[in-house]
Amino acid sequence: MAASHDKNDGTVATTQHHEVHNDRLEASLKPDEATADAVAKGQLATGFENMTLWQTISTFKIASACCVLAAFSAGADGYQVGMNSSIIANKGFIAQFATEASPAGVKFLSSSYISAWGVGSHGGQIVGQIAVSFVNARLGRKAGFAALWLVVALSIMTEMLARDWAVWLGAKMLAGAGVGMLQATVLGYISEVAPVRIRGGMLMLYSFWWTLGTFFAQVALQRLNATDPTNWLTPVMTQWGHVGVMAIIYAVLPESPAWCASVGKEEKAKKWLRFIHRDVRGYDVDRQYQALALAIEHEKAVAAEQRRESWTAIFRGTDGRRTLTALWAVVAQQFLGLSLFLVFGTYFFQQAGLEDPFKVKVITSSLQIVTVVSSVLLVDRYGRRLMACTATTLMWVSCLVVGILGFIPENSATVYVFILFACFWNIGIAANGAAGWGYVGEISSQRLRPYTSSFAAAANAASGLVMSVLVPYMVNANAWNWRLKTGLFYAGVGLFWTVGAWFVLPETAGRSAAELDELFEGKIRAWRFHKTETATQRLVKAERDTR
Repeated sequence: MAASHDKNDGTVATTQHHEVHNDRLEASLKPDEATADAVAKGQLATGFENMTLWQTISTFKIASACCVLAAFSAGADGYQVGMNSSIIANKGFIAQFATEASPAGVKFLSSSYISAWGVGSHGGQIVGQIAVSFVNARLGRKAGFAALWLVVALSIMTEMLARDWAVWLGAKMLAGAGVGMLQATVLGYISEVAPVRIRGGMLMLYSFWWTLGTFFAQVALQRLNATDPTNWLTPVMTQWGHVGVMAIIYAVLPESPAWCASVGKEEKAKKWLRFIHRDVRGYDVDRQYQALALAIEHEKAVAAEQRRESWTAIFRGTDGRRTLTALWAVVAQQFLGLSLFLVFGTYFFQQAGLEDPFKVKVITSSLQIVTVVSSVLLVDRYGRRLMACTATTLMWVSCLVVGILGFIPENSATVYVFILFACFWNIGIAANGAAGWGYVGEISSQRLRPYTSSFAAAANAASGLVMSVLVPYMVNANAWNWRLKTGLFYAGVGLFWTVGAWFVLPETAGRSAAELDELFEGKIRAWRFHKTETATQRLVKAERDTR
């Protein structure tokens, strides 16, 4: 354990930027020198840095449970997105909401209306993500939970009442707002509550539940397609089950101690630290609070020195780089076929001529579940960077191959190759999404987390808005009829994001929020993050060497 420092000492050391000379950092530091160096960078050893992954899980059982419960709400997000994206291929839904008919008299959904629903959903996401950032920053994470739950509940009620395209549009706007608020709130909360050693796995549980939610939506729709193909209302109503459980979870989850510390509520922060860690033997709440406060004071001191104390700092300098990093992987999804394969996946498979598009969607969703489970188990051991970059590259290759297939006469072989690479793409999106949404939650400074997370999520939604307008026209046989050739469009626009991922996305596994501050403030290249020693690592090493 490092020597104790009270909050004032930590603040003074931070604001004065006391530095240990660089040549001393290259050698082995004594514990007091290492402590001074760490405090100057807003860091303090907590005593839990050397735990294995399993030791961390078994030690921090309540904290881990809080993260699992918070992530569970993503299932409602996934179910709603999956249900709403695939229900447009449901015969009953088409009969209810179709406004046009082919020369043969067959009703179909207008591409303009499908695009409008997509725009409404993504537009709602953007509004929800931006609005909830101010709620989360000023009123706390539990206030954000309450707000998002109310919007999600209103969206389901509106869906149940919808009988024409305009009311369904209103439901899509509310649903998008709820989903956006959930994305911007839950990930930040998990990042603040999860123990550092297992933070990656906890964050990726969000993607696990989201993927499971989409899977059950596809199963429900596939089953209805076989037994009651005109029933579109039952899938909408089944959303209440998950949303009801969410209400209970949000009521019992503790407030984020990190948020309490960031707004100066020391006693509340300590209260929730005690609650979350009451099962941890030898837990020193004063020391843990000190570590939180020290990192926050350091961030504030740096912001004041650079005259970037406003939330708009997320667009400038080091914080601007962190915002770009947070959004890169999730925005890349939109330029690599998210709307094509996932949002309009069933519709795309239907327009591509597959006999049972719902069955194919169930298969691809199953692959996503396996991939995300593997990601949760492996990410804290092997890291985020390689996973995110490799997955993004796999998505690009899949888009390229599918696009090329569009120029080959259709036969059984091309259909099988198409399904194969659709499966590869789904493996890629699952791994990219798990790592990418993890970046959204963890890459920001504590001071700006609500705003950085919300803007990164909003950038994803804004990109999705554009794609949701284009995709129905690209794949609709009654519009542009590009069908599989649409893959080449995504291979073209996605190349920049694929190559850029290898230069932008850093390795964050095992790094505390304060350590990430040091790495970003030091302008360390993304591919060197995992090789760079931080003040905390030097401190832990100095303490170990003196034992």
